[in-house]
Amino acid sequence: MTADRADGLARTARALATGEVSSRALTERTLARIEASQPELNAFKLVRAEAALAEADAADRELASGGPGRPLLGVPLAVKDDTDIAGEPTAFGCRGDFPPKTEDAESVRRLRAAGAVIVGKTNTCELGQWPFTEGPGFGATRNPWHTGHTPGGSSGGSAAAVAAGLVPAALGSDGAGSVRIPAAWTHLVGIKPQRGRISTWPWPEAFNGITVNGPLARSVADAALLLDAASGNHGGDLHKPPAISASEAATREPGRLRIALSLRMPFTATPKRLHPVVRRKVIVLADRLASLGHDVVEDDPRYGQIGLDFVPRATAGITDWVREVPDPHLLDPRTKEAARLGRLLGGAPLRLARRAEAALHRRVGAIFSTYDVVLTPTTATPPPRIGTMAALSGWRTDQAMIAACPYAWTWNVLGWPGVNVPAGQVGDGLPVGAQLLGPAGSEPLLVSLAAQLEADQRWYERWPAHPARTS
Repeated sequence: MTADRADGLARTARALATGEVSSRALTERTLARIEASQPELNAFKLVRAEAALAEADAADRELASGGPGRPLLGVPLAVKDDTDIAGEPTAFGCRGDFPPKTEDAESVRRLRAAGAVIVGKTNTCELGQWPFTEGPGFGATRNPWHTGHTPGGSSGGSAAAVAAGLVPAALGSDGAGSVRIPAAWTHLVGIKPQRGRISTWPWPEAFNGITVNGPLARSVADAALLLDAASGNHGGDLHKPPAISASEAATREPGRLRIALSLRMPFTATPKRLHPVVRRKVIVLADRLASLGHDVVEDDPRYGQIGLDFVPRATAGITDWVREVPDPHLLDPRTKEAARLGRLLGGAPLRLARRAEAALHRRVGAIFSTYDVVLTPTTATPPPRIGTMAALSGWRTDQAMIAACPYAWTWNVLGWPGVNVPAGQVGDGLPVGAQLLGPAGSEPLLVSLAAQLEADQRWYERWPAHPARTS
């Protein structure tokens, strides 16, 4: 086991199971890495040092007893600070004095059932609204590949922690690309699963169905392992898709697939442009897929006015969360503005948006009568510099956000799965990514294709340089 950074999730679990390392030693090493990185990266909102060491000691006793193995027994992991951990506050990027939660979220309960040691909660922008992880409640979380740039958002803390090797994998959430965008900008695999695959309980659904929980890891197999460990439902969940085995899918060939390369952006009535360096990287990836035997053709889903169905669900979800905040006066003015819009759109417009989903499934999903997978850029630009969007007005923030990240959010409206895969680095070593998108329940196919591409590209071998640059 390396001392300076975390090994992969599966490798770490095997080392624990065979006695190569103890959970106590591994957790101590993880906590030391986190502490050393905080002044530079600021990936963590809170660190559960004492509790994590107690969990590690319990894992070591279980490992020594030789009982039935659990897949993540003793492995240190992190979760995003929109996810409840019993005894800890869930501030979701906000300022204020949040009371500790009395119960674990269902996803955390399942990670604990798999044996994981939860070392802490990672930073996220306020209520997960933006593709950067900055705010007065915690400062700025920085990209390990270049600390002058954002790791993305809203799961930027989880992405930074994994990309820097602080933990082998972490859980994030994705309401408009919030797993896939930071995965793209930090050279990770990020999976947005099918709606309901990982429970959002204590919320029956999150942000009116657009937000799901998902894993970030350095390899497809590790992301699949975390997805399997966290998957499953609470009785109160509104969405309960049939079970899958992502880990099994990561070990098999996908077969020859028909892939639509789609570079066109969904309509948003705001200016945006695919950066030429991102375009080149995605096209190179499409060419590699063709060389692996797949039929790759340029074609686009028919998105139509899908944005009209996204805005009511997103803003009404912000309104719901604002009601949970102890002191709303401390919120970012942009959050207050979004909450006001959510109150206006949370009635009839929200009901209309929800009813329109079936028609959207038919129209956008028509592309899967011709193709198996859609390949798009994950973002339109490389990761922006720290501070680029943090001080903008609400409208200017929306414009900048859409210009940088116009590709990911449509799949949140549909509730379907997508996987970010690394597409290489541009400029000053900044990572960019591409999305593999499929219809309902297609995680096994997407994971299998991503694993095949990973075997060809071997992106997990590349790490950020140390120390990261700030200029």
